[in-house]
Amino acid sequence: MPAIDPSEMKGRKLGRVLTKLGKVTRDQVHEALAIQQTRKAPLGQLLVELNYCTQRDVLEALAGQAGMAFMDLTGYEIPAEALEAIPSESVRSYEVIPLEYNKTSRRMKIAMKSPDNFRAVDDLRLLLGGNVEAVVADPAAVDALIQKHFSKQESITDVVSELASDERIKSMSARGGESIDIDAMVEMAGDNQVIKLLNLVLLQAIKDRASDIHFEPFENEFKMRYRIDGVLYEMVPPPKQLGPAITSRVKVMANLDIAERRLPQDGRIELTIGGNPVDLRVAVLPTMWGESVVMRVLDRSNVELSLDRLGLRDDDMTTFRRLIHKPNGIVIVTGPTGSGKTTTLYAALADLNDIETKILTAEDPVEYDIDGLCQCQVNTETGTTFGKLLRSFLRQDPDIILVGEIRDLETAQIAVQASLTGHLVLSTLHTNDAPSSVVRMLDLGLEAFLLTATLEGIVAQRLVRKVCANCKEFYTPSEEELMELSLTPDAVRGRRFARGKGCDRCNGSGYKGRLALYEIMTLDDEAREMIMKNASTSLLKHHARKRGMRVLREAGLMSIYDGVTTIDEVVRETLADE
Repeated sequence: MPAIDPSEMKGRKLGRVLTKLGKVTRDQVHEALAIQQTRKAPLGQLLVELNYCTQRDVLEALAGQAGMAFMDLTGYEIPAEALEAIPSESVRSYEVIPLEYNKTSRRMKIAMKSPDNFRAVDDLRLLLGGNVEAVVADPAAVDALIQKHFSKQESITDVVSELASDERIKSMSARGGESIDIDAMVEMAGDNQVIKLLNLVLLQAIKDRASDIHFEPFENEFKMRYRIDGVLYEMVPPPKQLGPAITSRVKVMANLDIAERRLPQDGRIELTIGGNPVDLRVAVLPTMWGESVVMRVLDRSNVELSLDRLGLRDDDMTTFRRLIHKPNGIVIVTGPTGSGKTTTLYAALADLNDIETKILTAEDPVEYDIDGLCQCQVNTETGTTFGKLLRSFLRQDPDIILVGEIRDLETAQIAVQASLTGHLVLSTLHTNDAPSSVVRMLDLGLEAFLLTATLEGIVAQRLVRKVCANCKEFYTPSEEELMELSLTPDAVRGRRFARGKGCDRCNGSGYKGRLALYEIMTLDDEAREMIMKNASTSLLKHHARKRGMRVLREAGLMSIYDGVTTIDEVVRETLADE
């Protein structure tokens, strides 16, 4: 049969497409449809079971339905320029195979296993910086070609060493710092090897569950680092003169202005890696030696939006659940930047999110989109501040309000007003522990009687790294180590201490993943009276401990005794008791 234009089949019913392709007759389709009335199975599957067509015929028809051509890859030889244009990591991640590549027009033709994989086309357009045309092919043939041409792991080191010997890149350094030609920069940003390097860095960082990727120019070098479990690790540095090209490539992907090199810029890149949606928040900052770029990786599949997965101990879980299920009042989560406050609050909202509850959030920025929540972004340029948003919230009939952060008196006052009018308000603060949050709120200028009338509880938290389960070993700590926690060998007799030896899975660090330590302070009448009398932080802390509050250092000790984290981590993240 002559080839049929896929656009003629787009959107048609599967039976009609198969008939048009000459794979089945109308009577055979009607027979399969009659069987489908009694047995709920896809039409294609039924036609294959009846031996009227093959699985390959069904795939060809599905491709036609999507307006895509089907291609037979038997004996197909991939040209060298197509093989070089795409990193093997991308090929394996998206399960596609490059068929053709035109360097001049930057057009690539790819074959994929399913017409549903449309995100791969969008992402590859963004990653490769060119046009991508897709056809559908037999999955076994695609797998065979991936195995044949892309089974070798391509490392960042290989690409960096290739780039270091590239003559065009050496010539870039001759141009000097500020006088980089914009056209030359655009050309370098579109260079295959630069694109390949950046894609490898992104894929590697996402695979290693990095939270941030840093590209930093210095006088004599250009550094690439990423942060895993709160600690920065350095990658193989590319040639210094490649810095502007990498920065420009990131700017192109984030839709930022390449020519603007004197002002900070912010943007966003959305990708789907291995079927998971990944958001990259891009921040570009001009420095003395060029532009520094930091990409915050928001991997939505990686975030644990469930209270059960936060690591709260049973008694803390009961207290926290009781706090967030109160009908009104203010609950504050406190801790330094990067201590997991937002994740704790999102987990609380996920627990509270049901059809009967209206939840509004004011955030800066909105980090994760959650179904069922009305999320609003703070934008100071347009005057959309926390205070302005909160005022509008009260007219939206909410049950629960999340305020990203209480930064000033106006926000604190409206949060109090909201809780007094029957709403539950959740928010964050930057303080060292739970009791000092009370003093911080009073320092903002909030009246003590309003605070005591509305504040229900404060949750302080820190993140400590967990010992890698793969290379975990038990040992006896030295007296010096124990002294850091004010412990004696007699006090820990019979207890086991763990540490990681370092292995491939944890990049030799001995740690994999993180765990939150919690300090939860609830307010009783006596504590409220103390706040009214301007009691100090230490008095409030003493009272809370008398009532059973476990401080961060004690929570850390319990995790050490459980063999989950190490002495070093707890000493680094928690303060000793006075």
